[in-house]
Amino acid sequence: MFRRLFWFFSGAAAGVWATTKVNRAVRRLSPDSLAATAADKALETGARLRLFAQDVRAGMTEREIELKDALGLETAEGELPEQRRAALDAPRPRTTYKQSHKQSYNRKDDH
Repeated sequence: MFRRLFWFFSGAAAGVWATTKVNRAVRRLSPDSLAATAADKALETGARLRLFAQDVRAGMTEREIELKDALGLETAEGELPEQRRAALDAPRPRTTYKQSHKQSYNRKDDH
């Protein structure tokens, strides 16, 4: 008799447990729940992307300051750093272009 009652209550408990599991899964997989989960994930991803963009901007600003310091671009107006002044004062070689063909090249002549 006790064995039968034990198995009866074990079966009832297993049935209740399975029913609650199934109901939770049904609620979790309902369209409203899926839409809410997707919206939450989208907001979370948007926040992460925003933080990433802020980090990139901060890094760009920091690197730009480093490059300006290295190149000497942060000087008083009208005043050039020594290296840039020397580069501008140096004589520039004249570039001449030789015309190798007397006639212009026409692609239609290739056919």
